[in-house]
Parts: sequence; C-alpha cells; structure tokens
Amino acid sequence: MLTFEDCIALSELTEAEIAAIAEHEHLTSVVAAELGNYLVHDADGCPAIRRMILDDIEAARSRGDTTHAVALKLVLRRFVETHPEASAPRRGR
Repeated sequence: MLTFEDCIALSELTEAEIAAIAEHEHLTSVVAAELGNYLVHDADGCPAIRRMILDDIEAARSRGDTTHAVALKLVLRRFVETHPEASAPRRGR
C-alpha cells in the first residue's frame, strides 16, 4: 500500500504544490497528487499547474487572506524554479 508520502515522492511535486492543486480543484490530497503527477508529465501540465496556483493566489487576495496569498507566492516561486517549463505558453489543442 502506498502512503501519502509515497504519492508525494512519485508526483515530483511538494506537499504545498499538491495542496494548491487540491485547493484549486476541490480534491483530496491523494487525488490531487495523482492529478499533479499526470500534469507534471504532460506537455501542457506544468503551465496548467502554474495557472492553478495563480488562481489560488487571486482567490486568497479576493477574500482578503494576504497570509495565504503570500504563502502561495512562495509555492509558485519554488514550482517555477524546479519546473521551468511552467512558464512556457500552453500549446493550442
């Protein structure tokens, strides 16, 4: 049986990045880890994760939660540093 820590390791994402996906998509952490794993390995996936985190930042700002917005900015910074393809434009489908 896989633990949540195993899911994190397999996803190539941090727990905070998985939490941002879960927040954006309204998923449990384990399901968000699965989705994140899929997206990290898809050509358009990293830009999609970046957009999710940006949406989460905007949602936090909109509700006046500056502390969470700042925390998400740090998550975004780390994500883009470790996944530079996140800044690439998404391909048209």
